[in-house]
Amino acid sequence: MTGDLAGQTVVLIGGSAGIGLETARRARAEGADVILTGRNAERLRTAADDVGARQTAAFDANDSRELRAFFDGVAGTVDHVLVTAGGPSYRPLLEMDAEDIRDALSGHVVLGLEVARSAMPKMRPGGSLIFMGGTGGRRIDHRLGIVPAATAALPAFTASLALEVAPIRVNLIAAGFVDTPLSATLLGDELEHRREDLRRTLPIGRVVGPDDVAALAVHLMVNTALTGATYDIDGGQQFT
Repeated sequence: MTGDLAGQTVVLIGGSAGIGLETARRARAEGADVILTGRNAERLRTAADDVGARQTAAFDANDSRELRAFFDGVAGTVDHVLVTAGGPSYRPLLEMDAEDIRDALSGHVVLGLEVARSAMPKMRPGGSLIFMGGTGGRRIDHRLGIVPAATAALPAFTASLALEVAPIRVNLIAAGFVDTPLSATLLGDELEHRREDLRRTLPIGRVVGPDDVAALAVHLMVNTALTGATYDIDGGQQFT
């Protein structure tokens, strides 16, 4: 198979649906072997059949021992890792206890660090780690709860980690609303209303989909000049 990722291996942490699965599909089209991970073994099998994945592994990525065991068990080298596992919490601040706050503020950073620590022995120089953040939290809004504070830490973390793990590259994708199964779960009956509102207000005139984010993720894998940076993909949502 030929393509910009021919002969390379891409690991999707959270690859059974949404952005992770769409990135796997695009990476395969570019010639990569893909390995999908997630919590649900049945969904992973379905996703693997869909994209022709080389391997799947069902485990909780937040369990550092299971994460380390997974990477130890991967045969050969890993070229790129995309982390989409985890999601935001929009609960009002005063409804969150101290442990909830600690988890929300540090969860994505800790996961990213543990992925880097576990993956590095398998990764080739010039390979890449890609994390997911958001742009929606940059505008303070009481409906967003802890999200602005949690997302604010990710660009600085990404840049600092990129210096520590070089020549492995590290980048952050900051997305706005993306029309994924997770968005459908969070919004429920309000999903279509949200879509209509975004079509009306976004400068691009349409809703951002997982294929849009996947295209950016694959570009970050392929372009070896990119590291330590945050790349927005929200259709202009932060400006409306």
